[in-house]
Amino acid sequence: MIPGPQSGTEPIVAVAIPALNEAGKIGRVLDKLPKDGRFEAIVVDDGSTDGTGEEARAHGAAVVVRHAARTGVGAAIRDGWRVGRERRRPFLALLSGDDQHDPSELVAALDELLASGADYVQGSRWIRGGRVVGATGGRGPGTRVYSIAFSVLAGRHVTDATNGFRIFRSSLLDDPRIDLDQSWLTSYDLEPYLLFKSIRGGYRVIEHPVTVVYHATEGYTKMRGLRDWWRLFRPALLLRTGVKR
Repeated sequence: MIPGPQSGTEPIVAVAIPALNEAGKIGRVLDKLPKDGRFEAIVVDDGSTDGTGEEARAHGAAVVVRHAARTGVGAAIRDGWRVGRERRRPFLALLSGDDQHDPSELVAALDELLASGADYVQGSRWIRGGRVVGATGGRGPGTRVYSIAFSVLAGRHVTDATNGFRIFRSSLLDDPRIDLDQSWLTSYDLEPYLLFKSIRGGYRVIEHPVTVVYHATEGYTKMRGLRDWWRLFRPALLLRTGVKR
């Protein structure tokens, strides 16, 4: 871990930002982080070969966690949240490292969580106030269909279950019914696993409008084909049927 600059105010939200070869983007993400002492950035450099970690440190990440080799986005997120808990932050958050989310929207999302007494805020591009910037490359319909299937399995309507933008209370991870350290949660499975478990566990989950930006000239996503879509889909199915816990 590489310590970065700290503000005089103790943060309350640790924002995990997984990043794999995001040099040129990770700096933009960190530059857009709200100038609000409640937030700190924990970048997890998942085996990058392009200087992503060095760029993150130069742009003000509070902590940079370096993986010597690629471990998977789920493992990277898990490590970022683990550091946030070690730093005793009462809230954990997630942003993508590829500049797909608008970090400034963390402020309104946190304010809504606090005002409503919710436990978990899930970002949504598809509710009123949310938006998509740039061409989706056909992914828009896929995210909607996925969200319908997820909602059926979870027993709760969720408009944008694939959206990585989220804030939740760190105490959720103290629940023995939620186990992020399982070996099958190292890839895209981890995020829908936590959302499903939070809903089924009786926690108050709300959605908040956010922006999703597709950078057509820089690539849409690191997801590749049906295998990664299956990794998104299977947590709700396996948990609902009792195959996984």
